[in-house]
Amino acid sequence: MIDQSILVLDEGTTSTRAMLFAQDGTLRGMEQADLTQHYPRSGWVEHDAAEIWDRTLACAQAMVKQAGGADRIAAIGIANQRETVVAWDKTTGEPLSRAIVWQDRRTTDFCAQLKDAGHEGMVRERTGLLLDPYFSGTKMRWLLDSEEAVAKAVKGARLALGTVESWLVWKLTRGNTHITDASNASRTLLMALDASGWDADLCDLFGVPIAALPQITDSAGELAHTHADLFGGRIPICGMAGDQQAATIGQGCLSPGQTKATYGTGAFVLANTGSTLPWSDHRLLGTVLYQLDGERHYAIEGAVFVAGSLIKYLRDTLGLIGSAAETEELARSISDNGGVVVVPALSGLGAPHWRPEARGIISGLGFDTGRAHIARAALEAMAHQTYDLASAFAADGARCTGLRIDGGMAVNDWMAQDIADLLDLPVTRPDFVETTALGAAMLAAVGCGMKESLPDAAETMIGATRTFEPAMDDAVRRLRLKRWDEALAKV
Repeated sequence: MIDQSILVLDEGTTSTRAMLFAQDGTLRGMEQADLTQHYPRSGWVEHDAAEIWDRTLACAQAMVKQAGGADRIAAIGIANQRETVVAWDKTTGEPLSRAIVWQDRRTTDFCAQLKDAGHEGMVRERTGLLLDPYFSGTKMRWLLDSEEAVAKAVKGARLALGTVESWLVWKLTRGNTHITDASNASRTLLMALDASGWDADLCDLFGVPIAALPQITDSAGELAHTHADLFGGRIPICGMAGDQQAATIGQGCLSPGQTKATYGTGAFVLANTGSTLPWSDHRLLGTVLYQLDGERHYAIEGAVFVAGSLIKYLRDTLGLIGSAAETEELARSISDNGGVVVVPALSGLGAPHWRPEARGIISGLGFDTGRAHIARAALEAMAHQTYDLASAFAADGARCTGLRIDGGMAVNDWMAQDIADLLDLPVTRPDFVETTALGAAMLAAVGCGMKESLPDAAETMIGATRTFEPAMDDAVRRLRLKRWDEALAKV
């Protein structure tokens, strides 16, 4: 019997990766390529969709070659940055504009108009989401209104719209399949949480033609097949999920109440609510966690827009650090933050505040402030943003008893301990922190029949963990929270 691997395409915000997983969840190989970030105006963030495809394909082909050929790949799983929108021509398969990235805020005014017209209540009730530029629907509308090539494609019935996984599947199948899974569809503002297809009223409200949208599918199953020319043979695509949903699965949060936090470009906390439709009275989001055999499982989510991107900003724009790893050394080099607080609203404030107009600040600066204080305060901002979300979860009746963390920033031991200290909760981190890719591998393994179920995949593919226990004095915690709230009020 051939020893087959799962190939995962992990489409992030700053890079694309192809990763090979063994049946026991062991990582066998990885190929990565950076993605160019385009910032044409303040608040605008764009990607080149053609670059996404070219670099993803190159990484995938390298991993197929390492595996020994297409017959050595049992299935492909895809995890992706969720709300990023691509518009392309169905006849040529080429993008019609740059992709608008999830961080982009250009539709702030449009969202405000819809709110002023009284539409947010209906939108929130059906989708679990708020009227915010973060989500895909308003980005699609902007492309239709502002890009001539997109408008022409609509008139010629040539327009395809989708998020990144839809774009990749289209290209992987050479235009034979236009699909999105329910977890990604639930981030568009165009699908009701309890309905199987696109919502006609919502599509009409946002002015998005249903004919341009992909078919909504399960998150696992035989969803599509790659074109044989790409890898020397057809490979089934058997798993798809938005990156945060994939990470929740990769953390084994498969039962109601289990909660994870991912610290990547942004930070995202998800709590599994099972088959119960999620609702928040504190401006958290309801989302589809995954869909199997037509049955949906849900989660409540809090989304923070700036996490690892703050560290990248300190490194690349301000030049305060030489590497992300240096922040841990700097944080440990001083006994406290010296009164410095960083509120990283570089692209507005997400949950639970939802203030797209907010701008970041550094408060408490003095002549005794050094770069170590700013670096430490930047890491502390991760704990503070998580605390705000945990407080909102608790107010909604979903109090955390522990937190599972992952993502690139989670390798920072000092930050992991600070989160445990500020939340006064145990924080558990897997030894293998790339849980987004692992979750996509688990879905693909179930979808191709390699694993019987997600619990079976979790039991056999998730490895060892480490737990950080809280050890902060109550008085220190109270002072930290007081200073954070004061700085937040200035924003």
